[in-house]
Amino acid sequence: MSEATVGVPAVDSSRRTWLITSAAMGGVGAAAVAVPFVSSFQPSERAKAAGAAVQVDISDVVPGGKKVVEWRGKPIWIMRRTPEELADLAKVEGDLADPQSERKAIPTPGYALNAHRSIKPEYFIAIGICTHLGCSPGDKFTPGPQPSLPDNWVGGYLCACHGSTFDLAGRVFKNKPAPDNLEIPPHYYVSETVVVIGEEKA
Repeated sequence: MSEATVGVPAVDSSRRTWLITSAAMGGVGAAAVAVPFVSSFQPSERAKAAGAAVQVDISDVVPGGKKVVEWRGKPIWIMRRTPEELADLAKVEGDLADPQSERKAIPTPGYALNAHRSIKPEYFIAIGICTHLGCSPGDKFTPGPQPSLPDNWVGGYLCACHGSTFDLAGRVFKNKPAPDNLEIPPHYYVSETVVVIGEEKA
């Protein structure tokens, strides 16, 4: 008897083939299960589209008017302010909690760090969600005394949920529940009448 075979049971070739085939099939099966499982972590096309930038034609927004579009499931306000409404922004600065948008809880893009909080003074673009608890403020563009508004009201937005008020640049007034100004989404203009919301210019 040779030294190589002492105490070692013989394995026939058909059994070896069966073991290799079984192991290979097991590996293929594991891969077949793992691939769909791992790909389920990838965002769906619908989810990708929901986060994608949107291109908006603003040629139909009249002075004093507002258009609402959706980006990432949030309402985006596009308001075209009149020269009078722009002039009124300076009148309320003393009544605002953060007139220069210096608070960092909701950072304001550099191109909106100005009194009108916009790239083009005429157009105001903001996320229409109150910074307090997520309600959507309503339009209160008409100046003058009104319920839940001061007598010297010059126009802006009122959150009916808890009474926070914002001027026509989305800046919150003092002593209100909302801690910050309305958020300005990333955006840039591709022409005089088309704006891309959700991206900044490269």
